[in-house]
Amino acid sequence: MKYSAIPTAQSIVLHCLAKNISNIVISPGSRNAPLTIAFAENPFFTCYSIVDERCAAFFALGMAQQLQEPVVILCTSGSALLNYYPAVAEAYFSNIPLLVISADRPVYKLGIGDGQTINQRNVFENHIRYSANLKQDVSHATAKVLQYRPEWISGREIIDVQQEVQNFNDGELNLALEIALTTNTPVHINIPFEEPLYETLSEPTISPQISAIPFEIDHVVNLGKYREIWKTSTRKLVLVGVNMPNVITAALLEKLAHDPSVLVLTETTSNMHHPNFFNSIDSLIAPIEMHAEKELEFEKLKPEVLITFGGLIVSKKVKAFLRDHAPEHHWHVDGQFANNTFFCLEEHIKVSVNDFFSEMYSAEAVLKSDYYSHWNLVKRNYEHKRRQYLQEIPFSDFLTFQHILAAVPNNYMLQLANSSTIRYTQLFNVNPTLKVFCNRGTSGIDGSTSTAIGASVVGSSPTLFITGDLSFFYDSNALWNNYLKPNFRIIVINNNGGGIFRILPGKENSDVFETYFETRHSLSAEHLCAMYGLNYRTARSSEELEEELRDFFKETMCPQLLEITTPALKNDKILIDYFRFIS
Repeated sequence: MKYSAIPTAQSIVLHCLAKNISNIVISPGSRNAPLTIAFAENPFFTCYSIVDERCAAFFALGMAQQLQEPVVILCTSGSALLNYYPAVAEAYFSNIPLLVISADRPVYKLGIGDGQTINQRNVFENHIRYSANLKQDVSHATAKVLQYRPEWISGREIIDVQQEVQNFNDGELNLALEIALTTNTPVHINIPFEEPLYETLSEPTISPQISAIPFEIDHVVNLGKYREIWKTSTRKLVLVGVNMPNVITAALLEKLAHDPSVLVLTETTSNMHHPNFFNSIDSLIAPIEMHAEKELEFEKLKPEVLITFGGLIVSKKVKAFLRDHAPEHHWHVDGQFANNTFFCLEEHIKVSVNDFFSEMYSAEAVLKSDYYSHWNLVKRNYEHKRRQYLQEIPFSDFLTFQHILAAVPNNYMLQLANSSTIRYTQLFNVNPTLKVFCNRGTSGIDGSTSTAIGASVVGSSPTLFITGDLSFFYDSNALWNNYLKPNFRIIVINNNGGGIFRILPGKENSDVFETYFETRHSLSAEHLCAMYGLNYRTARSSEELEEELRDFFKETMCPQLLEITTPALKNDKILIDYFRFIS
């Protein structure tokens, strides 16, 4: 093994080792060489090399999403660090523990016009849980320290000053790593390195002070007052956001599913399934929006108690409904975080979901309510009409999603891009054995492919990534690495532009719309597949799509991509007509 001769580089590696942080995604550079060498030369760490820092950060995000533990991203100084920002923001709003480590220039070389130098300290200030700005070692490159910052020494012994630096840096590292481990959120560690950068040792020269700093999270102990309201309310709405699979016990799922006073609304990314749950929220709400007496119908749907848990909500319709028809009580159940998404949050209940619902159902209560039965009839009606509609429509985005979701084998990981992809998927029943993920923290299209690849690297099941054309081409550098597994599958739905803009209010058929909103193009993924070694397939009709899907998921020697070309000028009308049809 090799260690950097720079003491703080040794500290970082030893802290990560002690806290079992083992996955390191490295982008090339010279300033980060002390850490690159030390991580790569230590067999405890699994290192990945990805050139494009934006892709590297989203790749690590996908890994951390699946592992639910910190993954390191390591880069050189300068603008390299800024390329991490989109993934850091996603991690911040999705509660994913990215551990950002950036090498910096010495402080005395900042702001003087030196090369590859920016203001890196606290650069993620508004989108990071903690920023640790480490101090520069004085026992390394001491002559330069004495030349440029003699006041750091000020007549004292180098060894004493270095010990102060060591103690400070150990404290910052302990705190930063403990926050990442405890709260599942991103942290940033910025470390200035002076040259020489490539000197190595066979053994570390320091013994860092490694400790677990308590990061207390308060928990509500007494749930009695909530239980009293719960057991007397005849209209209770449980709205579930982004979750890992199996966050709630099967017994509690059954309790919720068979409670006549409860509606459970789930999303594709909720990873929570039961035949009695409502898993296509927009299909429930859209017909009410078109109803002749919609206000009366919305009042019937309006809950007395709204319970939310999980991450961010996709459906704009349910957000609009709850903002306009506020419940008497809104409680968000989460050990750490709560958003006032509907402007009516009454309580943030800091307990686990299982503890909360166990308490709500701790005593059997017979409560008469037609809340579930009434809306279940509505659900059965729109599900019947959806099946009927799918039999009548031509080849389109809508029909394509039905074909794809029906074909995905059991136990796949399903990674979804944003925009149209996640919204179309929300309209269909998803195989309950699938584990579904999407970057909903910031809802950007910029790193979906990289995230999916990173997730697949550490995932135990085969992965299907579904994406639109703009999102795919935007993140095409995601394919530029050596980590695509043979069982990785990509489906690109190519409607020659940003099709979602055709279904948004204010759309007009004009050159301005096509150029600046839809961004029409005639690109194909075929040449990218040839360059990066993916098997390329294509479909332009329902018949071709069904044929391609028959063996698309079979075992192969290399990853596969299926590009489906759909009619851009028909897709929006077919989607809009769906909501009219089920109404």
